[in-house]
Amino acid sequence: MKRGALATGGAQLVKLICQIISVIVLSRLLQPEDFGIVAMAAPVVAFVGLFLDMGLTQATVQKKAITSAEINSLFWINMAVSALLGAIMILIAPFVAQFYGEPQVAPLVALMSLQLLVAGLGAQHYALVTRRMAFGRLAMLDSVSAVLGLAAAIVWAYYERTYWALFVGGMTTMICSTLGCWISSRWRPGMPRWVSGTKEMVNFGAGITGFNFANYFSRNIDQILIGRQWGNQQLGLYDRANRLLLFPLQQVIYPLGKVMVPALSRMNNEPERYRKAYLRVAPLLLFVALPGVAVAIAMADLLIPLALGRQWEGAVMIFQALGFAGMLQPLNSPAGWLFISQGRTRDFMLWGMFGAVTMTMAVIIGLPYGAFGVALAYAILEYLRTPLLWIYVGRTGAVEAKHILRVASPFVVGAHVAVALLWFLQSHLPGGSVVTLIIATILSYMIVTVIASLFAAGRETLAEVRILASRMLIIRLGGTKT
Repeated sequence: MKRGALATGGAQLVKLICQIISVIVLSRLLQPEDFGIVAMAAPVVAFVGLFLDMGLTQATVQKKAITSAEINSLFWINMAVSALLGAIMILIAPFVAQFYGEPQVAPLVALMSLQLLVAGLGAQHYALVTRRMAFGRLAMLDSVSAVLGLAAAIVWAYYERTYWALFVGGMTTMICSTLGCWISSRWRPGMPRWVSGTKEMVNFGAGITGFNFANYFSRNIDQILIGRQWGNQQLGLYDRANRLLLFPLQQVIYPLGKVMVPALSRMNNEPERYRKAYLRVAPLLLFVALPGVAVAIAMADLLIPLALGRQWEGAVMIFQALGFAGMLQPLNSPAGWLFISQGRTRDFMLWGMFGAVTMTMAVIIGLPYGAFGVALAYAILEYLRTPLLWIYVGRTGAVEAKHILRVASPFVVGAHVAVALLWFLQSHLPGGSVVTLIIATILSYMIVTVIASLFAAGRETLAEVRILASRMLIIRLGGTKT
């Protein structure tokens, strides 16, 4: 699991760097309106794509024993669903353009149907590589695909400065990833055939699909309504702020889940081992992520112009509000690992429905105040939902709310203290924008470390950090593990 986490972490570092370069370079080559058009199409693709996987990749990963015939059945289900959904996207494209009052959205939505076909083609192959816990190979595929996708987007944007550059980049990434999974899995489909055992996995996947369906509204209702009421300018600002902050966080959490879900699934019959494994990883994730989020919030007026350019200064307050929601993302998102690895997909779906309803209410409350109002309402909601989530998760299973409170508090408290101190110290920090941000980042990690060391759980995690850091240093220096 350690090697898998390290490999996945390396791939995510590459993807994060690609994302940062993408934001910086493409934000200078393209206009806010271009990002706004893509952001208008994105919720539609996300909604249709909810039904693409049907939770079947997770079913393949989670099942203790699976046959080639069962995988073949799931592959053809994925293919049939992806073809149907692609056709639906082509049919609804004109209506999406009419909804937004933006004709350029229609051809973009229609061509994005190709992404669904490519994704369906590689879904089970990706699941097989994950099931084998070949995380090094997956890391290489993710890294190469991200770099090639970034290169394609930048080259296209350089020669033709339109929103099509973003489509080309995403399509390139997806094609490369699917081809890599076909090569790596060494499994090839046969003729379509339904076999016994498939129904059980389809039922398992239905719970995950139900959560994804509900979670779609939580993740996209804000952009849909901002685009509808405030237009592509406000939506473009909101989308860039959201991607610059929350997207990198998700790019750390999601792939780590690819390691944790199969690992935890194999520990279900060992509650103590299961609990220790999760409670060891969760605070490490918080220590890595939260100081960076604190810097982003406190130094947003420097970070946004530096990363995106002066034309994006209107996104600063939106970015800061989303930052407080981002404070809880590394804590709350991994709850999905527990639901899936324990087979509690129905509970997962019910929580997703609750999240969709409450997020819709928050967006409606904040919408009259523009994109900033929506971001602020979202942040407040995240603080209100967090204790409810962990009480719900802890009703059954090895990990209870009290365990999460113990390991998470040192770093969540420390990150909030870091935000307050950096806000106060900002005008006193030396150097230009880059130097100031570097100093602020160092200070943020120092502050969080000091606060966390006041808690017993925090000291345990910091000791683990020192051990991991020393091992990585030995490996880097060419030493051997003793």
